Amino acid sequence: MSGASYTLRASKVFTLAPAILGLFLFCLLFLGHTKANADLLFLDSATKREVAGSISNIPRTATAIWNDLTSDRSCVACQGILFLLKTLASAGDRAFVRGMQEICALSLQSADREVCDGTFSISGPLLANTLRGMTLGSRNSDLFCSSVLGLCNFPQVEAGNISFPERLSKTQENRPPSTSQVPQRPIKIAHFSDLHIDNLYTPGANANCTKPMCCRSYTPADAPGNNDAPAGPFGDHNCGAPLRLENSMYAAIQALSPEFSIFTGDIVDHAIWSTSVEHNSAEIKTAYQHMAEHDIGPVYGAVGNHEMSPFNALSPKHLGNSADWLYKVINRAWSRWIGSQPDVEALGVYSVKATGTNLRIISLSTNMWYTLNWFLYQQPRQDPGDELARLVRELDAAEKAGERVYLVGHMPLGASDSFHDASNYFDQIVNRYKDTIAAMFYGHTHLDHFQLSYCDYGNRRADNAVAMSYIAPSVTPLSGMPAFRIYTVDPVTFGVMDVETYYANMEDQQFQQGPKWEKYYSARETYASLLDPSPESSSPMELTPAFWHNVTLLLESDPAAFDEYRTRRTRGWNVPECDEACRKNDICQLRAARSQDNCFVPSPGASLGIRQVDRPDEVRGLQCDRSAVSDTLGSIIVRKSLLELLDKKVHTELRLR
Repeated sequence: MSGASYTLRASKVFTLAPAILGLFLFCLLFLGHTKANADLLFLDSATKREVAGSISNIPRTATAIWNDLTSDRSCVACQGILFLLKTLASAGDRAFVRGMQEICALSLQSADREVCDGTFSISGPLLANTLRGMTLGSRNSDLFCSSVLGLCNFPQVEAGNISFPERLSKTQENRPPSTSQVPQRPIKIAHFSDLHIDNLYTPGANANCTKPMCCRSYTPADAPGNNDAPAGPFGDHNCGAPLRLENSMYAAIQALSPEFSIFTGDIVDHAIWSTSVEHNSAEIKTAYQHMAEHDIGPVYGAVGNHEMSPFNALSPKHLGNSADWLYKVINRAWSRWIGSQPDVEALGVYSVKATGTNLRIISLSTNMWYTLNWFLYQQPRQDPGDELARLVRELDAAEKAGERVYLVGHMPLGASDSFHDASNYFDQIVNRYKDTIAAMFYGHTHLDHFQLSYCDYGNRRADNAVAMSYIAPSVTPLSGMPAFRIYTVDPVTFGVMDVETYYANMEDQQFQQGPKWEKYYSARETYASLLDPSPESSSPMELTPAFWHNVTLLLESDPAAFDEYRTRRTRGWNVPECDEACRKNDICQLRAARSQDNCFVPSPGASLGIRQVDRPDEVRGLQCDRSAVSDTLGSIIVRKSLLELLDKKVHTELRLR
């Protein structure tokens, strides 16, 4: 036999080998292999290796997974769910998206097929890629199971190697002056967040539609004149914020003459099933143009998770440049007030001095610490995007220059959707530079509340409270009355002396003729006299972290004061019942700017907004977090029929391969 003939025949044999092997394995399946072992035959080699050594520990059928879910083995069950999701993802993006769209359509919480199809078409491929790269049984999969699915306890925080420059000696320190040295008139600063404006909002359109967000002419039946629930011109609780409502707020802020404004992100509407680069870019440009058209001072902004399309999906630089288009749009918008900044175009962040002051404003990319950013489960790093290292550099330079600093970001680091590791590392930085950081400002939760940082979370007291996070309510009516804040601030130390929340009461009969923005409450007026009934309590002094810790003690001991606080979170709209356990949980969250200490205990679906009857009290961004993706993943956990459908889809796709 010639060498050429041998090579040709060998080539044919090797070409046919996969088909022959597949036929052989298929026959073995019908000769008695178990269904579980048969699953392995269709998997890619990497996934086969993952489960081969622990096949008895990972349930891989719907029945076995459900049995574990309904016993005390929910964390084991989660690995089984990940096995099914990963296997479906291994069949390719199209198969994964198609299967999840069908499951979503049968979920009671995501009943609109257009919402399901659109959301998974946009977000499904990234989730599929994340699942394909996830190792079953790894710490990363445990994080997904706890932070996303709520089926495992949170893993212990990994020791973080946060490197700090050497401190200056006492004689070298360039400390900021105190108020007593240079008494001046306080200044006012505006803070607004979570606009979620809807450029497609249509007055007269159906405000009671089948989708998560209404007031658009989705169908002829939703159009003005064809429905029984016409939207008013200034907004509805089932809808995004109309441009008229947005502009009326800027006019109200302008009337209060702030020195500057802080905007903590989330411009784009909640119709995440139809987002695109073009649509999001248009809404971002519109919002910042409207801000610039009003005299509300320079606007210092932050990037929210909804600015991106797909939403949440801002990649760290080591995983690509998915957000480059967004950072370019943001850089052009922000350049009106801070000039063109290389860090904005590269990372969506900046560090600038507020004009004519000794205050430095450092923006944060909190999307690098967000548990629903699927990129962060791919090749996880201690410091995605080197955001923590950048923050240390900026704070250290500010400390050496004797500057005061405001940190401005979207998601508060004590939120339950903040990674514990990142929050812990961030808290170490806050404690190191506590004498430089005057305050921190966030949004995301849509609620009017706050969070405290401590130097000892095991013994939280007034004398070891070190920093304050001010969390602004939302403008969008989806989760409360539209609101913004005005801070009265010492112009030298930049300590906050009062917090006033202004709101537009949508229950006012004249609301649709034009919102009336009025003061809802003042923190000093509300709490100072309760903490200290002496006349001096009303004098202008800084609301220190110790003051706010004492507020939490008041809320703990005075049920009436707590109920009033609870009402103010949503500005009096749709206030849920809150029992003693709920009250303890709320107060714990106020005392937890570090997410591992916020008393949030994972439960099936809770991390995705799928509420359990006994867990109505989470301080979470319900509207920011909810999507057809989260609803579907959460529903698989709590509905056996959907879990069985996932199992069926996996085997259907595998048979087609």
